[in-house]
Amino acid sequence: MAAMKKKQLKELNDDDLKARLNELRLELSKGRAQIAVGGSPENTGRIRQTRKTIARILTEMKRRL
Repeated sequence: MAAMKKKQLKELNDDDLKARLNELRLELSKGRAQIAVGGSPENTGRIRQTRKTIARILTEMKRRL
């Protein structure tokens, strides 16, 4: 999943944001587990990108309250 820009996040409704957040958290946990086991992830920058996208989603959700 590619990184999402703020403009893209603003276009999504609340349910889509929650679904995307769950997907990204699952992806992040898989990436961290892969590193913990001792393997190297396919794309090392992917974990950082995922964390930043999660933060953007959470920020957008709090902004809407």
